[in-house]
Amino acid sequence: MNYEAIRVDLTPASVGVITLNRPDTLNALTAQMLDELRDAVTRLPGEGARALLLTGEGRGFSSGADLTGGGAGIPDDLGLALEEHFNPLIEALINAPVPVVAAVNGPAAGAGCSLALTADIVIAARSSYFLQAFVNIGLVPDAGATWLLPRLAGRARAMEMMMLGERIGADKAAEWGMISRVVDDQFLAEEAMVIAANLARGPTKALGLIRGLARNAEQLSLSDALAAERVAQRDAGRTEDFRSAVVAFLQKRQPTFEGR
Repeated sequence: MNYEAIRVDLTPASVGVITLNRPDTLNALTAQMLDELRDAVTRLPGEGARALLLTGEGRGFSSGADLTGGGAGIPDDLGLALEEHFNPLIEALINAPVPVVAAVNGPAAGAGCSLALTADIVIAARSSYFLQAFVNIGLVPDAGATWLLPRLAGRARAMEMMMLGERIGADKAAEWGMISRVVDDQFLAEEAMVIAANLARGPTKALGLIRGLARNAEQLSLSDALAAERVAQRDAGRTEDFRSAVVAFLQKRQPTFEGR
């Protein structure tokens, strides 16, 4: 499919690289970009991608929603755009069958912050920052921010971030548990690709099951979490990757996973 607001590449390492490609607006999110992102996230795993890498073109990851509205003015119901475009993308990312890595270059603001933090592993350039600026224009955080931030940073820090509307630098974001690691700017693309490629070489089915278990765990009792692990382990134990890995272990060699 030909995209206009994003760029998509499938690498030889089976990494689906999705790049937000409106650098002149710091990759501000439009309905078109959101729909293209959702299409790519949904489509790439079926075309051979065993991991997804999400990043932004130019000086920033994303400045958040495009408030210009393409010159159409501000709509009466801002929630409608969430329902039709933002929320389906966030759910597609959360429910993707393969791991998702985000490489955050520069600002990740508003819904762009939510988009980055939806990834399983978030790598940030040292100069980057995260911002929930909705309160500064009289709005509430959206695109999953009120669900994501308390789980990542804890309620107290999430409330500070959402209610004060201040920038959180990459180092502080790592300290708060919002992201996985911080690297010097010049190493961001390389580091993120190494991680994504490593995941793409892994046992895809098991990685998908891990995503689901981790996503649901905080909403379950211990007994229910244990029961969910039991079912997931049954399913993982029936994969070809597990069986071939056991053989490789017995033969004292590294396994080769094929995602089956």
